[in-house]
Amino acid sequence: MMIELTDLAVSTETYATDFLAQKTGLSKSKIKTTMTRGAVWLKSGSGAKRLRRAKAKLVPGDLVSIYYSPEVLETVPAKPILVDDQSSFSVWEKPVGLMSGGSRFGDHCSINRVVEQQLDRPTFLVHRLDRYVWGLMVLAHSKSAAAHLSGQFQERKTTKIYHAIVHGKLLEEQAINTPVDNKVASTVKPISLDADTSLIEVRIETGRKHQIRQHLASIDHPVVGDRQYGSQDMKGIQLAAVELGFKSPLNGAWQSYALADNKRPAFRPQEAN
Repeated sequence: MMIELTDLAVSTETYATDFLAQKTGLSKSKIKTTMTRGAVWLKSGSGAKRLRRAKAKLVPGDLVSIYYSPEVLETVPAKPILVDDQSSFSVWEKPVGLMSGGSRFGDHCSINRVVEQQLDRPTFLVHRLDRYVWGLMVLAHSKSAAAHLSGQFQERKTTKIYHAIVHGKLLEEQAINTPVDNKVASTVKPISLDADTSLIEVRIETGRKHQIRQHLASIDHPVVGDRQYGSQDMKGIQLAAVELGFKSPLNGAWQSYALADNKRPAFRPQEAN
């Protein structure tokens, strides 16, 4: 049973668990789990934020929303792999299935929340990878580091290199200028070919949701496994962030990271040359 109730008005001072149990009919233990996993929201004043504390008190004028989905709440998040921890930022290998940021139905399966709990440290997203894409991500652990890193991504001062297996034979380097949210420019070049697919390198100047996937589909080379954009292959999406570079928010030194060769997209053994 999914429950989605928005902007429930609080008329008297009460505990959040009591208020939501009365409004939803859910047990207090389920309410607490829902809160912990980021599916309860509070509007108090001008802003909205996730309400996690079971003992939180609500006051008249507060507006509470709950997005209860057993399927979402019972999902066990995949575990990221720590590559480097520099206190104010850390670099991780994000696995397939882990999101970059949560949704209104919760954030316990987002890399920033998983890392925040693992390191017991505030954690801020500064860039994103699609849920079904894997590879390197940097996360910030202070507001100043987040601003510094976000600025580099916005000003295109970072290095972001992806590898993908795509359908068809991509024979030469080319720039793709199909607009995605008014942003353009992906540069793709072949690395190797097999009978009917290509291993390619992708560099992007901007970062928009599904940008690489849309760009490759637009030139009739959809990513293998990307059924949303034209692939009929049932294998998972064969796209990974394999190299990442940026200036350290600590001292300005250039930081460079690369995914191990055996963790990058590769042809199926029986198909390789």
